[in-house]
Amino acid sequence: MVVEDHSVSHESFAIVQCTNCSFLLTNPRPDAASIGRYYESEDYVSHSDSNQGLINQVYQVARTFTVRQKVSLVNKQAPRRGRLLDYGCGTGYFLAACQKSGWQVSGLEPNETARKLAEHNTGQPINAGDLSLFETASFDAITLWHVLEHVHDLNGTLKQLTRILKPDGVLVVAVPNAESPDAQYYREQWAAFDVPRHLYHFTAKTITKLFRKHHLQLRQTLPMKLDAFYVSMLSEKYRAERNGGLLAALRAGYKSNRQAAQNGGQYSSLIYVASKDKPAPAAS
Repeated sequence: MVVEDHSVSHESFAIVQCTNCSFLLTNPRPDAASIGRYYESEDYVSHSDSNQGLINQVYQVARTFTVRQKVSLVNKQAPRRGRLLDYGCGTGYFLAACQKSGWQVSGLEPNETARKLAEHNTGQPINAGDLSLFETASFDAITLWHVLEHVHDLNGTLKQLTRILKPDGVLVVAVPNAESPDAQYYREQWAAFDVPRHLYHFTAKTITKLFRKHHLQLRQTLPMKLDAFYVSMLSEKYRAERNGGLLAALRAGYKSNRQAAQNGGQYSSLIYVASKDKPAPAAS
């Protein structure tokens, strides 16, 4: 499948599948030194506070609701309200909400514009991208909200995240689901492919395989139902053959969620809650 970068470059990239591990990959994948220019767009809403245009306005309204949901989820899943790291924290609204909920927060955000906004929203410095600065077993919760698909060194990053997670801590990872009904419907116009910024395109099977490789146990999988509507709005915008607009997007989002509820929970985006494998008991 060939997918266009609709946001910035309008270049085309292929979605390919590894014959060994079954992972879906963007090809070619820009390296870390050259990926920056593909984020240089005011349309990239997670790095800005823009409310220009309908899609940005919808995103801003939805963010208020989803941030509350995310904080509630982490409070329920984590062993305690201790230290929390949001990897790829964007503009820091989730971190600020966690602060108000009693967490000691840290953030990591490589994008300078977003990082400055996050520092303003949290009132503290935000790490630009070096996980090695954090001590081993120092976080009760680590979150990645639509971030893992952007990470170049997937295995190296997960190794570091596992290192700094406490033995009873919780890792929360949210990513688009390439097997969702809206992905199947929109195909190459599915906005959550977001090439080349999304380097990987996960499914429940590949996430589980990746977690097992890093000795992480999947505890729970949860839906992000609003994503079906937001992604459908963007996908309708990208479709060249017709201009379906808001009503078509709402219908597509509703249909995707309904089909996911009926067919094994394959929602547009999924939240994976994981923890470290428990060490085997010592032989007596």
